Amino acid sequence: MFTLNFKEYLDMKNFYGKNIDTNIYKELENYIIGGGFPKTIEFDNINDKELYVKDVLNQIIKKDIKKHNKIKNKVVFEKVLTYLINNFGSTTNLNNIINYMRNEEKIPIKPQTLYRYIEIIENSKLLYCCNRFDLKSKKSLKGEQKYYLADLSICYGMNIDKRINYGPALENIIYTYLSSKGYELSIGKIGNLECDFITRNANEYFYIQIAMSISDKNVENREYNVFNKIRDNYPKYLFTLDPLPQQRDGIKHINIVNFITNDSDLS
Repeated sequence: MFTLNFKEYLDMKNFYGKNIDTNIYKELENYIIGGGFPKTIEFDNINDKELYVKDVLNQIIKKDIKKHNKIKNKVVFEKVLTYLINNFGSTTNLNNIINYMRNEEKIPIKPQTLYRYIEIIENSKLLYCCNRFDLKSKKSLKGEQKYYLADLSICYGMNIDKRINYGPALENIIYTYLSSKGYELSIGKIGNLECDFITRNANEYFYIQIAMSISDKNVENREYNVFNKIRDNYPKYLFTLDPLPQQRDGIKHINIVNFITNDSDLS
């Protein structure tokens, strides 16, 4: 599935002569809600964008997924897909989903069936699985993972509530951007703490924390505290939307918008 990152989205709008908001953060909000499918650039109205996104998803789900994989219980499959979409960026596992289906949806589902459905969804490229990586053993950990969307409009276009939860949305943007540049990303496990991403490129590691802002001192300390638990000297990045990044403890504080619009790499 081909979607545009934020820089490509702005470049495409410029190519088509579309108005670009002078407030770049307002444009980022439009990108998060409206998504990065190339054809959505042609639509000025958000409702038209949503109708297009829904049509694309319906085509993928009905023709490419259900028909190709011969899914018998389509209702249960759609419930699993909706759960994963609405919980993107949140830690989950098979037991979480099984319990949700049983307790909230009143639908029993076998673990092997659920596993097959998730595998089908991953193969469709609607969502990407991000596994945990243990810093001590340097090994991937199975069992709990996060799922990120191929395009944020998959969630916001399919829900009535358009309020942006910037935590998972910004994680999703960084995940898809760095993945498109060839980086391998995992969730970092450091004892009881979690690093948003451990990013690998060849034999080099990068540690990443993401927050909307660290203007609140408590948030700042929380984000930096994770880095303080990491004992090696690989580069550490704190990505936020703060317009004036600070410097602290040798950690690179980076503005997300500037990083992506400059087509930057980790170094």
